Amino acid sequence: MTDLLWDDVKCFFDPDLMGSLPDVRVPGASVEDWQAVLDLVAEKGWKCQYSEGESVLPVPRAESVLSRPADAECPDLRVWPTADVLAIFRFHADDEVDFDVDLRELQGQERLDVFCGFLREIGRRLGKPVLMDPEGDSGHPVLGCDVKADRVVLLADPQVR
Repeated sequence: MTDLLWDDVKCFFDPDLMGSLPDVRVPGASVEDWQAVLDLVAEKGWKCQYSEGESVLPVPRAESVLSRPADAECPDLRVWPTADVLAIFRFHADDEVDFDVDLRELQGQERLDVFCGFLREIGRRLGKPVLMDPEGDSGHPVLGCDVKADRVVLLADPQVR
């Protein structure tokens, strides 16, 4: 199922316009939502790697990651929904699930479909919108998973170049 057509949205996947690492987020989240994402990754069998600094460790419970001391290094969870698409979850706060994707990996309809499917899976599991903002411009989403429609939709007008 195709949520978005590449030709209609490719400007939102242009690293020169959006930054190469746009911010993808689930606002209004909780520790339970973080745990639901960790459970989803395990259930789907997506390849993943959890690390704290240079140390690669088993994926912990969300509660233990999010309760670390404020001065501790921010851990990350790298998730590959497919071999060629990487999402890096950052455990900055318990009230927002946030992750980065590299737009250079999301070129063309096939990769766009993988990305949209990944957002839908997270949105379905959490019952919350999953939004993508330009890099460093949080709060101005250009697209996102509409949970009620069960699809990824545009939230901004595409820029014509």
